[in-house]
Amino acid sequence: MEKQAMSSDLIAQPSFWPELEAVKPASKVVQPNQVQPNQVQPKQVQPKQVKPKLHQADSLASASSADLALAALEAADSIDPSLAPSLVQLPSFRSGPADRRLPERLLILDTETTGLQSERDHCIEIGAVLFHVAERAVLDQVSFLLPCQDNPAEPINGISAAVSRTPQPWQAGLQFFEAMLAAADLVVAHNVKFDRAWFGREPLPAITKPWLCTMEDIRWPPSLRLKPTPSVRDLALAYGVPVWAAHRALTDCTYLAQVFERCGDLDGLLQEGLEPRQLYRACLSYAERHRAREAGFRWNEPLRGAWSRRLSQRDVTLLTFPVELADAEVAPGI
Repeated sequence: MEKQAMSSDLIAQPSFWPELEAVKPASKVVQPNQVQPNQVQPKQVQPKQVKPKLHQADSLASASSADLALAALEAADSIDPSLAPSLVQLPSFRSGPADRRLPERLLILDTETTGLQSERDHCIEIGAVLFHVAERAVLDQVSFLLPCQDNPAEPINGISAAVSRTPQPWQAGLQFFEAMLAAADLVVAHNVKFDRAWFGREPLPAITKPWLCTMEDIRWPPSLRLKPTPSVRDLALAYGVPVWAAHRALTDCTYLAQVFERCGDLDGLLQEGLEPRQLYRACLSYAERHRAREAGFRWNEPLRGAWSRRLSQRDVTLLTFPVELADAEVAPGI
């Protein structure tokens, strides 16, 4: 969900890519007329006698098993070995160079909070979906409320603090969330900067796995005519996903999972989204500031007094205006 006030729109980078198991060499294909060492030699077949022609039904009925076996051997001898299909080793989903391997399981998550400041506000709801990339399928999902004394953001997310304190097994939900996190290669959120800030603060666990932001990192197909930083609902509608609710954590996770199910080139989007990024400042005059805004740059965030955005080298080459590297001007992780 969009973080107009107190929540994040969701998404999420692989922490480990297991090496592929060594492919066993294909066993040698033996032609029917070849004999392997230590194999018992078959008896020499005598030249067959010419038999009168029979109709198919009569021949099947009257042929002996020996006749049928002999016919099969003769047919096999007549096959051109060059026409036999070759054995092909199909590519694995995670095969290829180590720096281009893709995540297999995504943990799509979203948070609802009582405010915008993680230092003083609280996370009141967690929603998460474990998504299998190759199968385009949801494996698990969970949603639970965390008890809070008050919720100033109730007009935004509709969650009453009193409801959050209603007895319910939120600890079990949190344990299941941690199990889903352990099974994931990559954490996905629609506003990573916002969502990531709540983890590592009690009772939520710290997340050390890589993140991918569907709002900032993924470059959605131009044919969708989306804004440079689209909302979850923008994405859902662009991919034909019905939008029925907003500002609840699991709802936004479901939207993103269904968007991924419909992506024709999800592998390519993830690969580009995982490319290293650095912070750049737009080198434009005040009169041309609209060009930076249209390209997804933000004023004063994170770079004070400038239009800036984190970009990959691929992104930089696609810009129509000059930029300069500004990574050294902000604290790491900002």
